[in-house]
Amino acid sequence: MARARHVPRVFVAEDLAEGASIVLPDDKRHHLATVLRLSAGDTLILFNGDGAEYAATLTTADRKRAEARIDSWSMPLRESPLEITLLQAVARGDRMDFALAKAVELGVTAIQPVFTARGRVRLEGARLAKKHDHWRRVVESAAEQSGRLIVPSLAEAVDLSMRIDAPPEADRLLMLAPEAAAGLRAQTPAARIALLVGPESGLANDEIEHASTAGWHALALGPRVLRTETAGMATLAALQTAWGDLAG
Repeated sequence: MARARHVPRVFVAEDLAEGASIVLPDDKRHHLATVLRLSAGDTLILFNGDGAEYAATLTTADRKRAEARIDSWSMPLRESPLEITLLQAVARGDRMDFALAKAVELGVTAIQPVFTARGRVRLEGARLAKKHDHWRRVVESAAEQSGRLIVPSLAEAVDLSMRIDAPPEADRLLMLAPEAAAGLRAQTPAARIALLVGPESGLANDEIEHASTAGWHALALGPRVLRTETAGMATLAALQTAWGDLAG
């Protein structure tokens, strides 16, 4: 029996409507026509962050242009009931990419990269702008592949102290701290959460004290030490299981 062909999902930052035709951006054209080798008549799914997804058919797909006709739309229940902002300490190379991609798969709403005292990565100017654009593509690709109906927002990286004092709007401010006295079970469930994940060597003591004074709750994840890219993923999975939509 022939296997069903995978239908690619494509994020586009423009209005979509049933019956309309859309010219896809060149990076999307390249991926569909050159990488996936799709052609006119092949199907795809479009989404733009409005909560819906749009079934479409390619009418043109070559080295110069890709155009699709929107055939229908639907609003599947796929987004988490939790509104989670992840404050992720900037990590090196693939570790940061992994942390961002898995956060998107696990349903975060927004991502705020932060520079921490013990973090080993420092970027500014053109280097930071280039890295931010790379992270944006990682987030967008993860949203496409994981079936998200939105692309989580990605803020510009800032020093952690700025976000400790001016945190995202949330009902619960949580930060991972291995020496914390309480785990997730001791926390009051909330629908809007900010989660702070430190670097490989953890948050500095003065950062933890500063955050605690500002209303952040220290959270112990378990008896083992996790890498920064694993810690965020594990905590997000636990939050979605305890308070969100992974409980079944």
